Amino acid sequence: MSEYYITTIGQDSHRFAFDDAGTGYIKLGGTDIPSEHPFVANSDGDVLLHALTNAISGYTCVNVLGGAADRICLEEGITDSSAYLKEALKDVRNAEILHVSATIECLRPKLMPHIPAMREKISSLLGIPESSVGITATTGEGLTGFGRGEGVQVFVLVSWRVFPD
Repeated sequence: MSEYYITTIGQDSHRFAFDDAGTGYIKLGGTDIPSEHPFVANSDGDVLLHALTNAISGYTCVNVLGGAADRICLEEGITDSSAYLKEALKDVRNAEILHVSATIECLRPKLMPHIPAMREKISSLLGIPESSVGITATTGEGLTGFGRGEGVQVFVLVSWRVFPD
């Protein structure tokens, strides 16, 4: 059998902590983004990297979030979500990532000025060209809690080329 192509999906979301002034920023795509409120999360709460990690788990069938990520975060004290992504990539066999497409739903913070930095960081983490990382943002017309400013939700699709054994 020759190579074939598949697509996997990942999702994650976090709500904002409105009772905590926080650090003045949140992490999205490994990028610091100014924010009035921090995420409610054990880690840095980077929902974009979490959704990407879940999409990679969709290929490897190894659930990193809720598994190894708990050990990395809660036992080792590493809260940088790029560590979870790197852990997920360890289980990728016989495949390469061709393209990543992410859509982020939130009312705030405004993301457009930060998308180039997020694309650059994700391309670096995955070892793929920036042109292979697409990121869009929407408020969803305020139809969900994310669009009303209660948190951030992300969906990620990853396109793969698989080389059979």
